[in-house]
Amino acid sequence: METPQPASLRPWFLELVPIVVVLLIVAHVLALVYWIYRLATEKERQPQRRKAH
Repeated sequence: METPQPASLRPWFLELVPIVVVLLIVAHVLALVYWIYRLATEKERQPQRRKAH
């Protein structure tokens, strides 16, 4: 007969991994959207530059 194994840290860690992965993906998507928004609105705020040669 097998003796019951004590609960190790592995099960809760393995349950936490997908949540962490999803949070990282969401953070990167939000950063990408913000970066694209900044690039799109950057030209409106800056005055047109001329080359003075």
